[in-house]
Amino acid sequence: MRLKFKKSKQKELILTFKQKKKFTWDELAAYLNVKRGALLPWYREELLLPEHIYIKLDKKRQYSKEITQKYEDNWGKSKGGKNSYGSTKTITKPKKSTKLAELIGVILGDGNLNIAKYKNKIKGYSVRIVGHSQDDRDHLINYVKPLFEKLFSLKVKNYMPKNKKALVLNIHSKELVGFLENAGLKNGNKLATQVTIPRWINENKDYLRACLRGLIDTDGCIHQMSKRDPHLLRINFKNFNQKLLYSTREGFIKLGFNPSRITNCNVFYLSRQKEITKYLKEVGFSNEKHKKRLKQFLSPMV
Repeated sequence: MRLKFKKSKQKELILTFKQKKKFTWDELAAYLNVKRGALLPWYREELLLPEHIYIKLDKKRQYSKEITQKYEDNWGKSKGGKNSYGSTKTITKPKKSTKLAELIGVILGDGNLNIAKYKNKIKGYSVRIVGHSQDDRDHLINYVKPLFEKLFSLKVKNYMPKNKKALVLNIHSKELVGFLENAGLKNGNKLATQVTIPRWINENKDYLRACLRGLIDTDGCIHQMSKRDPHLLRINFKNFNQKLLYSTREGFIKLGFNPSRITNCNVFYLSRQKEITKYLKEVGFSNEKHKKRLKQFLSPMV
């Protein structure tokens, strides 16, 4: 059974219980035996609250008078799939392009696909990209978010989790998750799935350059090799997904670069100064954070 509350009362119920118990969001999710990601749609009143969750939150039934209607659990399906959050959102399905390849690189670096389940039933579809709330803000808000919206013709929400220095782009859409899976990405934990650069990107050098840009923008860095000579620069890429780490290095080799061997710290480098120039000319950065660092180094290559 799903419960519909008077406006703002569902949010009030959840927040009141959380504050009373002095729970964090993770602790509240554990208490309710759900994933943390299920809480926010309930808290924002984007989904109706399941009755068994309500019972745990309001044992004295103080909010029972705020309930305006009850629906059977299959009501969402009969109303066009609302029971599965994001399932009814339609998207524009873009053709293969450098922009799509770059976005896939960003998702491979800092994002993930998620199909939320509860008691073996699918409850929602989402794509999330997480970056630093300050360092990556410009890149996420002014570049990645508009890129998503232009490619797929949908709205992208962003928020900052409390007590964390993170900025999250969150998109709920079954069609989007399905499209990205067909494009070569995988649902779930990237370390477990060992998701890597899709074949269609590897087979096209323009797409590959764009995808590598997305990967370096998220999991890469440009820095000085020596404080004595600020003009000697190095680009590195670090990732704990071994398959992605090796395929990224192989991608650079395919484009004519000579990356270092992968160290036991799960990182490889571009250190030859001619190749730094080559990277800046042929691949480049979209992340303003890297562009600002580059300017600070006063490199004559720029």
